[in-house]
Amino acid sequence: MMFLITFGVMLAVIAIMAVGVIFGRNAIKGSCGGGKSAAECVCTEKCEKRKKLDAEQAMQSSSQA
Repeated sequence: MMFLITFGVMLAVIAIMAVGVIFGRNAIKGSCGGGKSAAECVCTEKCEKRKKLDAEQAMQSSSQA
């Protein structure tokens, strides 16, 4: 019985989130700080973590050239 109640509550939460997305809210997404690395960042503006990674990659590519 507890499983069915838990399953029903989780199903309701997922349905409520889906309704929000369907009616034009932005999709649920993580922040730049949430991933394992800045390379996973999908933010519209670059966060500090992503800026640092880009600078390091630029330095590596310029030293290899």
